[in-house]
Amino acid sequence: MSIGNSPDSPGTPPGNAPEDDRPSIGRALQQARIAAGLTVDEVSTSTRVRSPIVHAIEADDFSRCGGDVYARGHIRMLADAVGLDPAALVAQYDGAHGGRPAPTPAAPLFEAERIRPERRRPNWTAAMVAAIVAVVGYVGFTMFSGNDKETSSRSVAEGATATAPAPKKPTAVPVKPAPPKPDRSDSAIAAVPTDRVTVKMVVTGTKSWVSARAYNGRLLFDGTLMQGESKTFTDPQKLDLVLGDSGAIQLFVNGKEVQDDFSPGQVERLTYTKGDPQAG
Repeated sequence: MSIGNSPDSPGTPPGNAPEDDRPSIGRALQQARIAAGLTVDEVSTSTRVRSPIVHAIEADDFSRCGGDVYARGHIRMLADAVGLDPAALVAQYDGAHGGRPAPTPAAPLFEAERIRPERRRPNWTAAMVAAIVAVVGYVGFTMFSGNDKETSSRSVAEGATATAPAPKKPTAVPVKPAPPKPDRSDSAIAAVPTDRVTVKMVVTGTKSWVSARAYNGRLLFDGTLMQGESKTFTDPQKLDLVLGDSGAIQLFVNGKEVQDDFSPGQVERLTYTKGDPQAG
């Protein structure tokens, strides 16, 4: 005979049960949803998570989430919608799926190469040729100067007067107008490479959970950014983003600000390539 409330009794909240007796993630979300008087469709509408995925998560089937990153995001949103602690459920998920992966720092936009000059051996052949050319030039200049002085002396002795040519009037050189400066493109202003896709996000709201993956599936970042923080990601082909609160984030894709009207609290899954944005 047991004393007190059993683990399944209504008096014990799902998130406060002992670790060994606590309900599964799906069971806890389902009980909290029913206690809040919400249907699956109502939860789907408020979280933007499709109804079949909500049913699957409540059955502890996370295969339809598309991976651990998306599963954590769905758990957070569903927990917020039914009034549970998202951190506790995400920690329970991590404990059952090998732990949370360490975030990979964003790759830098530019990495300058240090070019070490090679030490060259002295070119003695070129030095000798230059010396010979200098000697020949000096001899020629000396001979030409001597002939010029002799000719001048002879002209003075014969009484010949040289008539200086009249100075030529300077010819006005037309000044070509400077070509108009080309308008600075958005890419030039943002100083981003055109052969890669570059995404910069700035948190203008309170905070937002963010996930970013490269073209090859490598996780670039998975975490929460606070107000005023920013992150920049780049890849030669494609970037996949998940924004937990898209209304709190300002996006710049390939140097251009994305003008999409994201709603506060809205989850967005976005994909950009090096040719985006096509408009905006």
